Amino acid sequence: MRVFVTGAAGFIGSETTKELIAHGHQVVGLARSEANVATLKKLGAEVHRGSLQDLDSLKSGARDADGVIHLAFIHDFAKYAENGAIDKAAIEAMGDVLAGTDKPFIVTSGTGLVAPGMVVTEDIRRETSAHVERVSEQAGLAYASRGVRAMVIRLPQVHGAAGKAGLISYLVELARQKGAAAYVGEGAERWAAAHVLDVVRLYRLALENGAVDGIYHAVGEEGVAMREITDVVGRALNVPVVSITKEEVGDYFGSLAVFAGLDMPASSALTQQRLGWTPTGIGLIADIGQPGYFKA
Repeated sequence: MRVFVTGAAGFIGSETTKELIAHGHQVVGLARSEANVATLKKLGAEVHRGSLQDLDSLKSGARDADGVIHLAFIHDFAKYAENGAIDKAAIEAMGDVLAGTDKPFIVTSGTGLVAPGMVVTEDIRRETSAHVERVSEQAGLAYASRGVRAMVIRLPQVHGAAGKAGLISYLVELARQKGAAAYVGEGAERWAAAHVLDVVRLYRLALENGAVDGIYHAVGEEGVAMREITDVVGRALNVPVVSITKEEVGDYFGSLAVFAGLDMPASSALTQQRLGWTPTGIGLIADIGQPGYFKA
């Protein structure tokens, strides 16, 4: 299958590219920089120049492919609403040219903020009001009724390469800046997690066998307590680990405050049943706790 992949040179994207090629697929990766071009060529992928804001490049990439995996997102939380709008426009540009083709179209979302405080399952649909700034899930699944095998993969905190661990990577930078690693209250809230090699295998399985209007969870661990995560960060950076109150969240976390103190566990039981996917990667704490994972 010829697969157009946005974000193909990124952390998850580069591993997805390797997984697809290893299983006989041809990858056409979106590249917005010379560094992206070099990475994709090294991986053995075909290069398609463009960006999330170049809608014509997205349309042509999707039109010429047998399937699309949309992984790219601009991770600037200070401009989250603006970047959410860019993401929505990109999804619609690709979805419009796929309409009526029955081709697979996988859009990436997250397990967090779907229904904080409960274990989120694949059957729980994200409401627009839950986080209006990013509507990738709703935008992508809208094409299920337009002749597209539209699917969503929800990601937890994805780890597996030095320095990379989803939102935790941003928490590490905050701890460096503030001189302390902080959690809220008792730090009992849970964040779901998964190893990147398990995640990319799920993208491939969904591409090959996923159902139209399907929602899949790339979750290896249902929930890891924030206190455990923060303890690892503190040890890695040799900074104190402190508890802060809800009133102090905005001061410490800044643009990440929306996630701070939220209990965001998620299950992948239905995904495992429906796609025959079994996560086997190392756990989050064991992985990020390895010496040098978060380098200075």
